[in-house]
Amino acid sequence: MTVYDIITKKKYGNELTAEEIKFIINGYNSGKIPDYQMAAFLMAVWFVKMTPAERAALTECMLNSGKKIDLSEIKEIKVDKHSTGGVGDGVSLSLAPIVAANGIPVPMMSGRGLGHTGGTLDKLESIPGFSVELTQEKIIKILKEVGVLIMGQTDDVVPADKKIYALRDVTSTVDSLDLISASIMSKKLAEGMDALLLDVKTGKGAFMQTLNDSIALAKSMIEIGEKLNKKIIALITDMNQPLGTAIGNSLEIIQSIEILKDRGPKDITKLVKLQAAYMLILGGKAKNLDEAKEKVETVIKNGKALDVYRRMIKAQNGNPDVIDNYKLFPQVKKIIELKSQQAGYITEINALDVGIATVFLGAGRLTKEDKIDYSVGAILKKKVGDYVEKNETLAEIYVNNESRLEEAKTKFLNAYKFSKNKPVVPPLVYAYVDINKVEDLNIPRD
Repeated sequence: MTVYDIITKKKYGNELTAEEIKFIINGYNSGKIPDYQMAAFLMAVWFVKMTPAERAALTECMLNSGKKIDLSEIKEIKVDKHSTGGVGDGVSLSLAPIVAANGIPVPMMSGRGLGHTGGTLDKLESIPGFSVELTQEKIIKILKEVGVLIMGQTDDVVPADKKIYALRDVTSTVDSLDLISASIMSKKLAEGMDALLLDVKTGKGAFMQTLNDSIALAKSMIEIGEKLNKKIIALITDMNQPLGTAIGNSLEIIQSIEILKDRGPKDITKLVKLQAAYMLILGGKAKNLDEAKEKVETVIKNGKALDVYRRMIKAQNGNPDVIDNYKLFPQVKKIIELKSQQAGYITEINALDVGIATVFLGAGRLTKEDKIDYSVGAILKKKVGDYVEKNETLAEIYVNNESRLEEAKTKFLNAYKFSKNKPVVPPLVYAYVDINKVEDLNIPRD
């Protein structure tokens, strides 16, 4: 058995055995197989796809490549949430404290930015002192005392995925149903959760750009979870335009705080509350959606969710004073207004282009070695369906390094499309998926 033979076999569309998948994953994880061969394998998978059996074998192999977090002494139902990623998608930051404030332990293992999408860990690290690296003992302590944590992968938890995750980011193999499924589920299974809510994005700013592909991805991950006795449901949500108004690391943290102060942007606030409600049902704290929504509203209005967020930040060595003083976040040298070149209704804000534009500013990574600038990004002043006059401000761009500013501005402007007629705004949530059914929801953004 050689790596060359495995790559060739996959390239021609043949099904790999569990032993062949184990050979290449373990070989790459141990350093015996170089980046260029793994990159070739990943690209073969991207083009040819995997069977359900291959996908399950890949997930299990990555799961067993390192240690698993033991949460057996936390007796309550542990519920997590995962998003497949998008632009402005800081939902988890507000949602996790809401769920924990309702008595459900939330052990959340998150990732860094991939391509045009932001990473939850990068966002949290914009909080001075915040640590995403936690020991087993610290994890148990925080879950018992606070009820929620958001952590990164340690070197000994799913290490194969950590290496592959970084390589996918720079080899254009992020948007693979098979690789996304195995990556997400290996991490989630390793973190000790009992139930999981999946937020599968669809549209131009998502990795799965069609509704059918997004549903297929949801089904793929639900099937993996069910085989391992985990309760998993999914919501298919829109990413044809950025979610919320903030794009960029510290900017999205500030927005998440504003949501818990009940003054966040309408669309992302609505999604946070809906997904939190579904998690309360998964955790056995509500019998139906109406009861769950009421409990979500209660912990926001009485400040309990914000207090949990504050305590989580402190428990993970961050400065909790950022909750009340946004000047403690990294600050930019310049804020530039992006003006509309024409009048009309906004019919599209291409989330992919907006995401790439903020990467040009330094909010994301173009290579594995790139460092994040936590302070840069953008605040959208107008969304799809809004009418704008010529020279009216579309967005504010937060800038430090101006070396690619003109590229970023051009990319931003090209993301917008206009019409004389008011457009139909895509829904916020398209569908609900579980192991038995796909249910159309078509929940509007407003």
